[in-house]
Amino acid sequence: MNKRMMDQVHSLPNPAYVLDEAQLRTNMLVLEEVQKEANVSILCALKGYSMWSSFPLLNQYLAGATASSLNEAKLCNEEFGKKAHSCFVVYQEDEFEEVLSLSSHITFNSLNQYRKFRHHISSHPEIKFAIRINPDFSGAEVDKYNPCMVGSRFGVLAEDMGAQLPEGISGLHFHALCENDSTELQAVLEAVEGKFGHLLHQCEWVNMGGGHHITKEGYNKDLLVDLLTHFQSNYNVKVILEPGEAIGWQTGVLTARVEDLIENHGVKVALLNVSFAAHMPDCLEMPYKPAVEGEQEGGKHQYVFGGNTCMSGDFVEGFSFDQPLEIGQTIVFKDMMHYTFVKNNTFNGVPLPAIATLKETGELLIHKQYGYKDFKERLS
Repeated sequence: MNKRMMDQVHSLPNPAYVLDEAQLRTNMLVLEEVQKEANVSILCALKGYSMWSSFPLLNQYLAGATASSLNEAKLCNEEFGKKAHSCFVVYQEDEFEEVLSLSSHITFNSLNQYRKFRHHISSHPEIKFAIRINPDFSGAEVDKYNPCMVGSRFGVLAEDMGAQLPEGISGLHFHALCENDSTELQAVLEAVEGKFGHLLHQCEWVNMGGGHHITKEGYNKDLLVDLLTHFQSNYNVKVILEPGEAIGWQTGVLTARVEDLIENHGVKVALLNVSFAAHMPDCLEMPYKPAVEGEQEGGKHQYVFGGNTCMSGDFVEGFSFDQPLEIGQTIVFKDMMHYTFVKNNTFNGVPLPAIATLKETGELLIHKQYGYKDFKERLS
């Protein structure tokens, strides 16, 4: 975390998610470069990053946003100011007319969904429709994040697609990556072309989904541009990417505080005012150990960080420091702007962290703080 951010965190409500606007712009410049060099469209996947107060900045660089639900499609229209690229696992009949009004592109996850709603296609020539395909191959290393695992509910297998695109379908959509480099995309494309090449030649556009870790240091952008350029030329299609983590990667933090220190059979536990289950669920789902400001690998003071809920599994192990922690000390979790507050919840009645932005000007802007009313109104 840069000094500019660190100097400000102590003046915020605690806990709080804090966006570094300057770093977000840096990510946007990287994505803009790929868009221009490869002549593709890059979207913000709202499932991974939906801090809509920052959409005016994103809108300067990105082609739009992708939605996985009616609420996300509404948010895209209202705050991004553009029609959504909609790719729902299932569309509900009582919502579909509204989805049509909010979307520029619609992807059907299955042939059953296509058959159910295909009668709408001819009356909406302004919308581009696609089928999600499953290449039966993925770069994802964790099954929980592998959309192409055996038995997956995502997309249509090659043997079920046939020789022709269904009537009214102009595109194909696949998602097979999770925080991967372009070398994994290269392998995925070989599988897609090998199984669906005959259909690619019939397409106008192809959405290559998310998981492209473009803004991570060391990502091979040159290979990505080469792959996308060759693919578009070979099939005469327009390519769309919709990364999730690449948008908010390393753009902000979650502040927390040590509320208690206990020891159990020699294990030191720091109890925090935040919850991994409620506020950082990806840490338990993936799972992974989040980086913390000031942590020293191999430090002589080792801790388990415990969340403030009664869920037994609400903890992460392996944090070490040169100096012992103290009650009241601020803990800063790094890289907490993607797949965190889009998933957070009020389990156990724990309050949601505030949401703030450190502007490029140095101004600290607090967007939202949560209280009892927010908790109560989620219930009945």
